[in-house]
Amino acid sequence: FRRNPSSMAYAPPSFVSGYPPGAAPVHYPTGQPGVAYAPVFAPGAPQASSGTHGTVVPAPNFNPIADAEALRKAMKGFGTDEKAIIEVLTHRSAAQRLEIAKAFKMSFGKDLIADLKSELTGNFEDVIVALVHERSHYEAACLRKAMKGAGTDDHVLIELILTRSNAEIKATKAAYTEQFQRDLEADVSSETSGYFRRILVSALQAFRPDTATVDVAQAQQDAKALFEAGEKRFGTDESVFNQILMARSPAQLRATFQEYYNLSHHDILHAIENEMSGDVKKAYKAIAHSVIDAPAFFAGRLFKSMDGVGTSDDDLIRLVVTRSEVDMVEIKAAFEKEFGKTLARMIEGDCKGDYKRALLALIGA
Repeated sequence: FRRNPSSMAYAPPSFVSGYPPGAAPVHYPTGQPGVAYAPVFAPGAPQASSGTHGTVVPAPNFNPIADAEALRKAMKGFGTDEKAIIEVLTHRSAAQRLEIAKAFKMSFGKDLIADLKSELTGNFEDVIVALVHERSHYEAACLRKAMKGAGTDDHVLIELILTRSNAEIKATKAAYTEQFQRDLEADVSSETSGYFRRILVSALQAFRPDTATVDVAQAQQDAKALFEAGEKRFGTDESVFNQILMARSPAQLRATFQEYYNLSHHDILHAIENEMSGDVKKAYKAIAHSVIDAPAFFAGRLFKSMDGVGTSDDDLIRLVVTRSEVDMVEIKAAFEKEFGKTLARMIEGDCKGDYKRALLALIGA
């Protein structure tokens, strides 16, 4: 970090090498450790929803019966009015979409998801159908898909387990059992191994404290323990990282990461990059980065889904659908700041037709 003596603030390094743009670490405005912390990393962890904004918000004057009728009209007879479907479902909140599904079944005796699947195809179908599922059930389905068949999509497990709040994890576990008559923790345990499995299993306990209170002495102690378990020794004691990163609140972790910088003179992401490898490194970096600046973390995931040859449509759809009501406004800003282009522009270049139009509507473009 480059320090400005007059402001006692830090100039954050690049997204790749350290803290993401806009995520300057906490500091002591008085210069006296333990006296007063400035506000922690902006705009905060995803569970701190008061500081973030979605691009999809509840529609005013909502009428689920009228919306159900509009959808029925769009799918009835020869051909399908995809624009009408986009107009209704991408401009309603998740709770409102569930009400529309209930109204659709009540009015027409038909299942909305089944009708949509029969009328739509491809990636456009996947986006629209995802919107009509309760979020916990959708994420449970994504996790099941990530573990089913040959191989495991570890990055999906990392995203949907390690960046979620206790309440979100509990809801997804319940939805997973309800949909598939299987235990999520058991499936994760059977599909992963080593410390990567330990990290995921720890997170699935949904026992992380969620208090906003920071214990400065504990942060200093934890920072020292992390330093001694990693950079200060030959080899890395992953168990210490697991105990601290999985057992502290987001606010406490942000304070710990500041103390780590005070001790080592570089950031925790740099340390994880150098000390870890494979899925364990990816997991710990996801935890740290999403705690430091969740929108920047998800902006990076969105960029990766479209970067290079081809598009990872499953990742793109999942990220847009799940973040559209949480922090998409901040994600869009972080995306443009880091990658020099808007998220809308990148979607326009990678996607086509109704699929593109649905995604753009969800991100408020």
